[in-house]
Amino acid sequence: MTDFSISILNWYNHEKTSMPWRDEPDPYRIWLSEVMLQQTQIQTVIPYYLRWIKTLPTVRDAAESSEDVVLKLWEGLGYYARARNFRLACQTITENFDGIVPSDPIQFKQLKGVGDYITAAVQSIAFGHPLPVIDGNVRRITSRLLSLPHPPDQHYGEIMDFLTRHIGDTQPGDFNQAMMDLARDVCKPKVPLCTQCPVSCYCSAFSDQNVHRYPVKKEKKTRPHFRVAVGVIWKDSHILVSKRKSNGLLGGLWEFPGGKIQNGESSPECIQRETLEELGIQVTVGDFIKTIQHAYTHFSISMDSYHCRFKTGEPKSIGCSDWKWIKRDELVSLAFPKANHKIFDNIPEVSPFEN
Repeated sequence: MTDFSISILNWYNHEKTSMPWRDEPDPYRIWLSEVMLQQTQIQTVIPYYLRWIKTLPTVRDAAESSEDVVLKLWEGLGYYARARNFRLACQTITENFDGIVPSDPIQFKQLKGVGDYITAAVQSIAFGHPLPVIDGNVRRITSRLLSLPHPPDQHYGEIMDFLTRHIGDTQPGDFNQAMMDLARDVCKPKVPLCTQCPVSCYCSAFSDQNVHRYPVKKEKKTRPHFRVAVGVIWKDSHILVSKRKSNGLLGGLWEFPGGKIQNGESSPECIQRETLEELGIQVTVGDFIKTIQHAYTHFSISMDSYHCRFKTGEPKSIGCSDWKWIKRDELVSLAFPKANHKIFDNIPEVSPFEN
């Protein structure tokens, strides 16, 4: 080990944060935690992780579960492709590896949804392979350590060389987790605690007293905004919901039918067009419910919602993967996008058209 790795590992051994998956020997649970932690804060992940493990404690349990069960466990965590891919990967492991997570990095990386980051994290922590983890946190630390003059994406080779030189064969999993903890607790984005840093003596930016300049930021792109309209469609005491196709944004989640409002189109007109195109039915648009503002990672929406009465037609899965009529109290049993959840409290127990 290098002096740098010794310093950061000594710090980690004394300061590491307790987490439900820390010091966990089961590769399945380590893998699950790393998938959940992508783009998500630790405190947000913990209840989801514990609930998942209680419901699906093994690879085989996840492989044999339905997509609806998996997405309901994941509901609210976002980036739903992670959950769908994890289930599919568990199916592959069950079929091809007798339910045992592969300890070969090459085999593991071939699983659905597994890329460089997940491979390095799981294989280093669970099996001791010296594979450096590189994410936004690690890029920030190395940008400061090396005073990288451009955005970190332009310095991937230098970052990888630095980490490969220091990770060592002895405790590669601890090294990767130490880098993560250091980024979260000390080398913070806006107010780094340099005087508490165990490796500040190796930091070029700290030595030059210009830590605030790093990492160099990329130019931000304008985030587009879309107007959307959805209908809470009633037929007697039942509500029609449709399931999004699995291969797109929010794939596999249930939702109130609707879509993007086209130029020159009103919200009611949008709902009538979308329900005909997606489900092959006609509806009468009734009272306005509310407008929801919601932001996703790469865009934001304003979503108008209306009560609608089913008019004619037999629902068909034209632009969706499934549909069903449900009672009002069944909404909580299905996995919905967060934006749809914001309408739930405004939906009565009985159809407003029955009054």
